[in-house]
Amino acid sequence: MRTPIAAALTALALLAAACGGTEGGGEAGGGPAGGGTFTYALSADPGVLDPSGAVLNVTITTLSLAYDTLVGVSKDGKTVPLLAEKWEVEPDKVTFTMRKDATCSDGSPVKPSDVADSVNHIADPATKSPIYGVIVPAGMKAEADEAAGTVTLSMPEPFSFILETARSLYVVCGAGLKDRSLLQRGTSGSGPYKLTEAVPGDHYTFKARREYAWGQEGGTGKDIPENVVVKIMPNEQTAANLLISGGLNGAVVIGPDRARLEAAPGIGKTVEPVQNGQFFYHQGDDRPGHDPAVRKALTQAVNLKELAGIATSGTGKPATGLVLHPRPCQGDSVAGHVPAYDEAAAKAALDAAGWTPGPDGVRVKDGKRLTLRYLYATTKGAGTQAAAEYLAAAWRKVGVEVKLNGQIDTKLAESLNATQDWDVVWLPIGVTLPSQLIGFLSGPAAPKGANFAHLSNKTYEKLVAEAGRVPATEGCAKWLEAESALFDSGDLVPVVEQTVLQATKGATYQQYAGVFVPASIRLTQGG
Repeated sequence: MRTPIAAALTALALLAAACGGTEGGGEAGGGPAGGGTFTYALSADPGVLDPSGAVLNVTITTLSLAYDTLVGVSKDGKTVPLLAEKWEVEPDKVTFTMRKDATCSDGSPVKPSDVADSVNHIADPATKSPIYGVIVPAGMKAEADEAAGTVTLSMPEPFSFILETARSLYVVCGAGLKDRSLLQRGTSGSGPYKLTEAVPGDHYTFKARREYAWGQEGGTGKDIPENVVVKIMPNEQTAANLLISGGLNGAVVIGPDRARLEAAPGIGKTVEPVQNGQFFYHQGDDRPGHDPAVRKALTQAVNLKELAGIATSGTGKPATGLVLHPRPCQGDSVAGHVPAYDEAAAKAALDAAGWTPGPDGVRVKDGKRLTLRYLYATTKGAGTQAAAEYLAAAWRKVGVEVKLNGQIDTKLAESLNATQDWDVVWLPIGVTLPSQLIGFLSGPAAPKGANFAHLSNKTYEKLVAEAGRVPATEGCAKWLEAESALFDSGDLVPVVEQTVLQATKGATYQQYAGVFVPASIRLTQGG
């Protein structure tokens, strides 16, 4: 069975029932509901727009305007019809009956074979898709029955979340299926918007499809804005200023400008949980983090409660697991599984592991200095930078040389998966199903696989294999136990559950963990 290849990760934001709708106020957008332009800020360019390679949250957010999935997710976390009007679930497969009125942006009908081709393209080893093993589970196959109007997704053995997986799978249709080069800077989907202009690094413009009539929970293209402009805006202060002035209709804000927007009149405000703030140790054979005693000592050297406050400017919540809320498996997998802050114990553990202080205070073993190259994304706000500096100071106090390396998303992805020039990485990952983490936390190491940190936790692997073969409710205890095994081993350190402010002006819309329900977008008049 093919394993997932190295994935471009900084914040893996999959479709989640993690947050509700947003409400805006004030006059903005250039027109009433059903006309005008809705303008939204993204922190980074989405890059290549082919859904089979979409891992970055900014890419997935952008694509959600133009593509449908088989099923959606309601505000209360339930699976609802979208391209599929009904479904039948069995332990190892799910059969969807497709609606017959959906059309692609080029006017062609959306067929069961479009879904099958979308899935099988991702699963094809030649594609080298980074979402194989994440959105499309390893081993999944799709088969269309055009006469019956159905498509069946099947697994080699029972799979816990076979229905829920379809919430995140964008269906490519029409011309884009025949010529995927069109998807580099274009879209070919059945969603309520079609991309009409792409200016990388600056903006992406989408035009409404008024004929759209098959959105989840009755959503149509009738009352949505005529245009959506996604503006690339790395500077949150600029985005905040434009929101207040009416030059933007929406943006996610995570840094110090969040407080200013929360106090500003006329701004719609929704606080949303998005992902965990957490860091990973590189466990390659030649890395300090290969030794579990070193990983534990490094974790003990950090006051994680203080770090949580710094990383989120006090807006976070205690981390209780790796999956976004509302989780399919309720419970706390973190408590009691992360070592407590104890600087003296950390120093003693490093001594015992053979790392002794050198002349300049930096620990040395077998002539090699204890050096950590700390990697983080510069696009995630001032809190991430402050967290990096706090961690560096804590580790230097116990005799570690720390080299901070802040990078933009695409460069960070290259460092994770190709050059591998890091020892610790701050890497928030937001997923909706525990099965979506398996490829990143086990299996072939980068660059041959998606296991960027070179993890090899046999307890985790055993538990997720057992949990994945039974219905989700039956396997929840093992899914949670598997997460705890990662923390016990110091494979990754959960620090805080991050929240963001979804700020709006002159508009309302629904998003789930950064993914639009695009037929819900409305411009408002007055506020």
